[in-house]
Amino acid sequence: MSKPLLRKKYKELRQQLSLTEVDDFSLAIANKLLTLDIWDKTFYHIFLTIEEQKEINTDYILNILSGKDKNIVISKSNFEDYSMTHYLLTDNTRIQKNTYNIPEPIDGIEIPSSQLEVVFIPLLAFDNTGHRIGYGKGFYDRFLADCKPETVKIGLSFFEAEHETIEASEEDIRLDYCVTPDHIITF
Repeated sequence: MSKPLLRKKYKELRQQLSLTEVDDFSLAIANKLLTLDIWDKTFYHIFLTIEEQKEINTDYILNILSGKDKNIVISKSNFEDYSMTHYLLTDNTRIQKNTYNIPEPIDGIEIPSSQLEVVFIPLLAFDNTGHRIGYGKGFYDRFLADCKPETVKIGLSFFEAEHETIEASEEDIRLDYCVTPDHIITF
């Protein structure tokens, strides 16, 4: 199945989820993450939930990170060059939704991609080889290309792996793990 068709399929599947299912699945994913051997790191990048897209509620993961006293980093998107600037999330960080309903920091303490040790990645679909499909603008592939090779890349998905291999280009960065409500898949 082509990337556009997979995008359409998984957007529709997400929209069919009830808000209770989104919440229950998000909590299950956060609990699965606790079993991964990633909690000795310092800098964790996470996306803030686009509620209108029925994305995973990352508040549970934010609470875990905060409880473990980790440095939490969030991004602001630049839709002119499809890049992201990363900021430390602090008590003083002001968040505002952009025109695409993405919650973003207005400003703050900038953190370079090279400092990030774990990145939680939003996605629509993934396959058994660690390739993923996002919204199609390449923000995360550009961002992950700037991270250190040893940065742990963790996809978060409500759904299990797509059985067909997802077509990938040289720019596509593979995941190290994908966490679903029921499984942790290691690539």
